[in-house]
Amino acid sequence: MKIENKIILSNVFNIGLILLIGFFAMQNLNLMLTKLRFVEIADDLNASFLEMRLSEKNYFLYHDESALLDIKEKIDSTEKSIAPVSNDISRAIGQQNLDLLKAHLSEYSEAIDEVKTNISHDVRIDAKLRAKGRGLREFSNTITSLERKGVNHIISRSKNVLFYSFWAILASAVIVSHFISQRILRSLREIQRLAKSISQGNFHKIEGNMPADEFGTVIAAINSMSEELRNREEELIQSKKLASLGILTAGVAHELTNPLNNISMIAQNYQEFYDVLSEANRIELMKKIEGEAERIEEIVRNLLDFSKPKEAKLEEKDINETVRKSLELMQNTLDISNVEVSTELGQGLPRVYIDDHQIQQVLVNLIVNAVHAMEHGGVLKLATRAGEEGQTVKVDVIDTGKGIAPEFLSHIFDPFFSTKGVGGTGLGLSVSYGIIKNHKGNIRVDSTVGAGTTFTIELPVYNKSTGFIADE
Repeated sequence: MKIENKIILSNVFNIGLILLIGFFAMQNLNLMLTKLRFVEIADDLNASFLEMRLSEKNYFLYHDESALLDIKEKIDSTEKSIAPVSNDISRAIGQQNLDLLKAHLSEYSEAIDEVKTNISHDVRIDAKLRAKGRGLREFSNTITSLERKGVNHIISRSKNVLFYSFWAILASAVIVSHFISQRILRSLREIQRLAKSISQGNFHKIEGNMPADEFGTVIAAINSMSEELRNREEELIQSKKLASLGILTAGVAHELTNPLNNISMIAQNYQEFYDVLSEANRIELMKKIEGEAERIEEIVRNLLDFSKPKEAKLEEKDINETVRKSLELMQNTLDISNVEVSTELGQGLPRVYIDDHQIQQVLVNLIVNAVHAMEHGGVLKLATRAGEEGQTVKVDVIDTGKGIAPEFLSHIFDPFFSTKGVGGTGLGLSVSYGIIKNHKGNIRVDSTVGAGTTFTIELPVYNKSTGFIADE
C-alpha cells in the first residue's frame, strides 16, 4: 500500500473515531438538555403543587370554600402548562411517568369535586383529598429527584467516555504515526546509505524486498541509477586514463622540446664554428648546454615528484612556525621584488600533523607564484586561522597581483598547466595539490582578475591517538 493511502486510511480512522465520539457526546448533551428542561418545568410544577397544598390546609383549617376553587384553578392551569411541553416531559421521564403525573392531577381534581359536594363533611372524603394531594406532591418530588440524579449520571458518564476516548484517539494517532514514520524512516535510511555510498564511488544496490510504496519506486530508481553509474564510471575511468596519458605525454614532449632544441642548435653551432671559436666562446656554449640539461633535469624531477610523491614524515607541528620558516626561506626574493609582506597568524591554534619540509615546499611555491603575479610590486599576506568546528587549521596566501582568468581556475592544479608561458613547467601547483591531499587536507583558489588571488590550505588538526581527527 502506498504511503499516501496509509496516511489517508489512518486519518479516516481517526476522523471516524472522533465523529463517533462527537455523535455520542451530542446525544448525551441533547438528553441532558431535555432532562434539565424537565427539571425547570418540574420546579414550576412543584411550586404550583406546594401552593395547592397550602390552599388545601387553609380549607381544612378555616373551612374557606374559596381555597378549593383556588386549587381547582391551579390544577387546570397546570394541566394547560403541561400540554405544550408534553413531548419534552415524555422524553425526559418517559410516557408512563407523564401519564402517572396526569392521573395524579386528575385524581386530585376529582377529590376536590367530591369535597365540594360533601355537605355532610364526611371525614373519609376529606382524608381522600389529603391523600391525593400528598401523593401528587410526593410523586412530583420523586420524579424531580430522579431526573436530577439522571442529569448528574449523564454528565459523569459523558466525562468518563470523553476522557477515555481522548486517550484512545491519542494512542491510536501515536501508534499509527509511529508505524508509518518508522516505515518512512527505514526507507529513508536505506536511500541515505545508498546515496552516501554512491557519493563515495561505491555503486551498490539495496537488496531484499522492495516496499510497495513511493519509496519502493525511489529505491528501484536509485538502484537502476547506481548500476548505470557503475557502468559509466568504468567507461569514464578508462577515458580519463587515456586523456591523462595524452596530456602527460603532450606536456612532457612540450616541456622537453625547447631545451632539447636549444642543445641541438648549440651542438650544431659548436661543430660548425669550432675552429673559429675562442676558448671562452667554447666554454660559454658548454655552459648553455649544461643549463639546458639542468632544465631538463628539473622537469624530470618535478615529473617524478608529481607521479610518485615522496613519503611524508608526519610530525606534530605548529603551523605558525612553518609559515615563518617558509617566509625566511623566501626573504631575499621578497626583498628584491618590491613586495610588502604582512602576516596575520592566529593565536592558540591547535597543532597539525604534517611533514614540515613538504608543507614549506607548498608555501614556498605559492609565495613564488604570488611574487611572479606582482611584477610591479604589491602586498603579500599570509594568515592562519581555525577552521569550522575546530577540526582543521587554515592557511591563506593572498596577493594583490594580476589574478587568474575564470576560465583557467578549474585547470590551475592540472599537470603541465601554467599561466606563465615558457617561464613555468606547470607542475608546481600539481605537486603542491598532491602534497596537501597526502596530508588529508584540501587546497582551493579564489581569484579576481586585476585584484589578486587567494590560495587557502586546510589541514586536519592533530589528534594524539590517531594523528588526524579525520581518522577517529
